[in-house]
Amino acid sequence: MKIHLAFGREGMDIEIPDRNLLKVLTMQRTVPLPDPAAELENQLEEPIGGRALAALAGEAESACVVISDITRPVPNKVLLPPILRTLEENGIRRGDMTILVATGLHRSSTLDELVVMVGKEILEDYRVVDHHARVPGEQHYLGLTSRNTPVYIDREYCESDLKITTGFIEPHLMAGFSGGRKLVAPGCAGELTIKALHSPSFLENPACCEGSIDANPLHHELLEIAHMAGHDFIANVSLDVDGAITGMFAGDPDHAHAKGIAFVRNSVRATAPRPADIVITTSAGYPLDLTYYQSVKGITAALPVVKKGGMLIVAAKCEEGLGSPEFTSMATGYRTVDAFVETITANPVLIDQWQLEECAKAARHADVVLVSPNIASSYGNRLFIKTVSTVEEALAEGFRKFGTGASVAVIPKGPYTLVGVE
Repeated sequence: MKIHLAFGREGMDIEIPDRNLLKVLTMQRTVPLPDPAAELENQLEEPIGGRALAALAGEAESACVVISDITRPVPNKVLLPPILRTLEENGIRRGDMTILVATGLHRSSTLDELVVMVGKEILEDYRVVDHHARVPGEQHYLGLTSRNTPVYIDREYCESDLKITTGFIEPHLMAGFSGGRKLVAPGCAGELTIKALHSPSFLENPACCEGSIDANPLHHELLEIAHMAGHDFIANVSLDVDGAITGMFAGDPDHAHAKGIAFVRNSVRATAPRPADIVITTSAGYPLDLTYYQSVKGITAALPVVKKGGMLIVAAKCEEGLGSPEFTSMATGYRTVDAFVETITANPVLIDQWQLEECAKAARHADVVLVSPNIASSYGNRLFIKTVSTVEEALAEGFRKFGTGASVAVIPKGPYTLVGVE
């Protein structure tokens, strides 16, 4: 059977023998909203919980609207115009509005990326700035959470009267689901806060995984931080496999996000009849597979359907390489999973160690093979997972290990799909 995988900007086709194919795990077909902009206009006036955005704006003199960076396919060109117009119509001047890009510890946005994210007109007419987590002077200290996490949040955000976040709700490898509170922290948090949120004390908890909310300590920590910083209104969306908007969730941050999670959980769930010997997945293509760092999300999302001791193949283009300098150094600095885990549990948290920790979880469960011509040629066997140039090469190795009758499951859009066993 021929299957199309999300890979880079163009995708790739692979062929799986019918006798081996256990199942192709895809998101359920959800009907796109016929008019997302009109639906947002309605929810700005009649939000999910809380007060209308116009009423909130009428009591404020300044506003900060937070958006995701280029690694998230949020339809800002749909979300921003009605929000900005509502703010201006209710007394907040353009000069008193800031569009803040929630970069977390990711690199800064390029000019071309900002144009893609918000459009040339908004970029020219409004103040659009990146969050800089590594600049202490740009953060405001808010105190400690109940779990003693030090809370540093972007000063622009903290000093604005009205705090609005946009976003995209999808399964998230640590926080259960993205969107909502996650745009405040880690999106607009300082380096010390981000390190604390990504420490082994959170991530080694089994409940810190895709789809987990109620028992997830990280989810509750993020909610507490958002409440400390102030979080007045959200406009979040859900998307289908083609990027069309299937749901709009605007209003009170807690209530609107919870409703969005319930909708997304139902629409992205896919199950296999049993765990597979070999699972082929992706990091959902561009922009999520720009780096190996981001591609780890595709790896962890597939774990529930991989047999213990099986093989997990992730196809990710990684056209920008491994990731940040810190992550690159760390990813190439350990020959074994055990050596890495022993180091991070005995030392203070380093930037980006958390993503490698998530990969280590997967490597302790199965053989992980990264399909990326760029990574395979540049770094060879310097990672503690295997790297190859083609899916065919990885699959052949899997058949050699598990036999020609090995079962294969395929997840074409890895981290967007919440998988499990029936």
